[in-house]
Amino acid sequence: MQTTSSTIEKKVSLVRIINDFKEITKMRLSVSVVFSSIIGYLLGAENIQISVLILLAIGGYLAVGASNTFNQIIEKDVDAQMKRTKNRPLPAGRMTVNTALVIGIICTILGIYILYTINPRTALFGAISIFIYVSVYTPLKAITPLTVWVGAIPGAIPFMLGWVAATNEFSIEPGTLFLIQFFWQFPHFWAIGWLAHDEYKKVGYNMLPMGKKDERAVIQIILYTICMIVFSVMPAFGVTGRLHLSTVSGVLVFLLGLMMLFYAVKLYREKTDKVARQLMFSSLIYITLIQIIFVVDKFLH
Repeated sequence: MQTTSSTIEKKVSLVRIINDFKEITKMRLSVSVVFSSIIGYLLGAENIQISVLILLAIGGYLAVGASNTFNQIIEKDVDAQMKRTKNRPLPAGRMTVNTALVIGIICTILGIYILYTINPRTALFGAISIFIYVSVYTPLKAITPLTVWVGAIPGAIPFMLGWVAATNEFSIEPGTLFLIQFFWQFPHFWAIGWLAHDEYKKVGYNMLPMGKKDERAVIQIILYTICMIVFSVMPAFGVTGRLHLSTVSGVLVFLLGLMMLFYAVKLYREKTDKVARQLMFSSLIYITLIQIIFVVDKFLH
């Protein structure tokens, strides 16, 4: 009986350790970031190498996981005060800061090394992403709403990173991918900022562009959404090098952008949490579907 009980306890603790690792590295977010990198690779690669795809996925996950781990170390006291974050491993006391630090350091070293084995530029952009997210974006959250602008830089790197991993070059194509995801983040994160405004305000964070849930904030959302649409359809006009879209795909991408713009304008008119949530979900649908459209279009034409 004791052996059985001991085995069960070990299994339970192992499951808990795995779950806490997934939480400290923000697995769902990290996987979505890796998905963007893989899409970027598929767009840039002339000959797809499965080994490079695997290295990109593992290295990318570790790099993003490192950023998220250091972010949670820095914000552990703030996370303890917010309903949606208080059950994370650090504020809940399931993991020590030292353990999290070890995880963050190992993920950083391994992640950058694995990306380096693809090519040096990929590793460089991965390292820049970690540095900006941890050393600039995270501390600025308590100081200025401009933090979202800073955070959009590492957030936009993964889409571009995949192309760089495939070509070892930075040019107009990965630059365009960067700009699409860069401008997409503003309506996405400001919609989240709108929904979590009261909780953020309670801990001294101001994530909305004008600091308030008002029409000026939504005007910014609308403007950045329009910029996102413009850069997303540019490949259909043959001005972005090897990155191009057929007319049909360009129209589909444009219509998806109009869907987001519809909810942004609706938020301007109604200014409700319900519409902000609709905008947030529409942004997730948008970024996923346009990436799939870009890849399908490449392999069909």
